[in-house]
Amino acid sequence: MSDVNGVAQDQLRSFVERIERLEEEKKTISDDIKDVYAEAKGNGFDTKVLRRVISLRKQDADERNEQEAILDLYMQALGMAPAVQE
Repeated sequence: MSDVNGVAQDQLRSFVERIERLEEEKKTISDDIKDVYAEAKGNGFDTKVLRRVISLRKQDADERNEQEAILDLYMQALGMAPAVQE
């Protein structure tokens, strides 16, 4: 492995090339996801809601419940939702 000014060129080149390959794969996957959303939209699905559903499925139930409770609290504080009667 050649060494220029303390930098292992072969190792550096390997890292850069791996990152470049992964970035290309990421772009391809991103394009595929975009195509699926376009297909869903073409079939009458609301893509904003679909994205929200995907986001919610990534969370566990406790995290979802906590976020919903905070959202409800904020909406009530802003007069956007009816107050909870106890």
